[in-house]
Amino acid sequence: MNPPAATSTRSGQAICITGPKSAFSIQEVNYPSPQGDQVLLKISTCGICHSDSMAVEGSFPGIKYPLVPGHEIAGTVESKGPGAVRLKIGDRVAVGWHGEHCGHCEPCRSGDFISCLNLKVPGFTLNGGCAQYAIFSESSCASIPDALSNFDAAPLLCAGVSTFNALRNSGAKAGDTVAILGLGGLGHLGVQFAKNMGFYTVAIARGKDKETFASKLGADHYIDSESDDAVASLKASGGANVILATAASSKAISPWIDALAVGGKLMIVGIDSEPVKFLPLQLIKGHRQIMGWPGGTAKDAEACMQFAVRFGIRPMVEKYSLENAADGYERMMSGKARFRVVIDVAGE
Repeated sequence: MNPPAATSTRSGQAICITGPKSAFSIQEVNYPSPQGDQVLLKISTCGICHSDSMAVEGSFPGIKYPLVPGHEIAGTVESKGPGAVRLKIGDRVAVGWHGEHCGHCEPCRSGDFISCLNLKVPGFTLNGGCAQYAIFSESSCASIPDALSNFDAAPLLCAGVSTFNALRNSGAKAGDTVAILGLGGLGHLGVQFAKNMGFYTVAIARGKDKETFASKLGADHYIDSESDDAVASLKASGGANVILATAASSKAISPWIDALAVGGKLMIVGIDSEPVKFLPLQLIKGHRQIMGWPGGTAKDAEACMQFAVRFGIRPMVEKYSLENAADGYERMMSGKARFRVVIDVAGE
């Protein structure tokens, strides 16, 4: 028999943002008892993602302040509402971009919950995980495999599932050439996923110095994007069946459309406010495609984590305490983090 749902409230510290471009501040937050299918999580770790800058800057649609940031969350079920039937008290779970779906819009009715027109996102339209506690719907919680630490699990709920899910839905087949554009927080995971999915994996990044690192991640070939013949060299080899654009730079993405093979697909998971520029003829000639991929649900995240365990894929992380979350955010924004910043909320 599962332990009864707790009825007492909790209070704990949380990083709060009170408005656009406001400083991170630690505040005491009271949490009500979880209702319906909700669960109260005791947070262990929370990743800081480049997407969090949209909360800090106030550019995300529908955002309301004050809020608690963070959408790469790992923790333990502390208590639960009467409608939460899958999870048990003490279960380790993780929550990502998919915070809550409405269940009644057309994408939801088709089972495409991550594309819900009324999607609630932790750290944007729900309080996120840079806190000692958080409340989420049970359906948004992904079970963490025993072999995966909380520090490894948290980044896989956004950077991980975004690259993993995009690749497995790209239409690429084993042996196809798949290029990963960017070797940062998403790209260093994308290379590992692509290689272990059976693709001929090309890593693309700035500078010759990253070639050794790309090889260690499993890349079959490396291209220095700063070289004069970078795009031409990939095009000359037959082009890529899929290019996964992980860099948050539309300017860096645009030239690589010409490196797609006939029928090739450019899949974008890096977010930038500037447009990707292309000519219609670039797509028409060779019937190429450009598309984005929105990450995944809790079920997708579970598949991502299980795949990571099976093939030994892990994110590279830098750890910061809750008190130093602002420093972690600045480190992420500087582009110098190697490669995911993770807040050690529980002091693990």
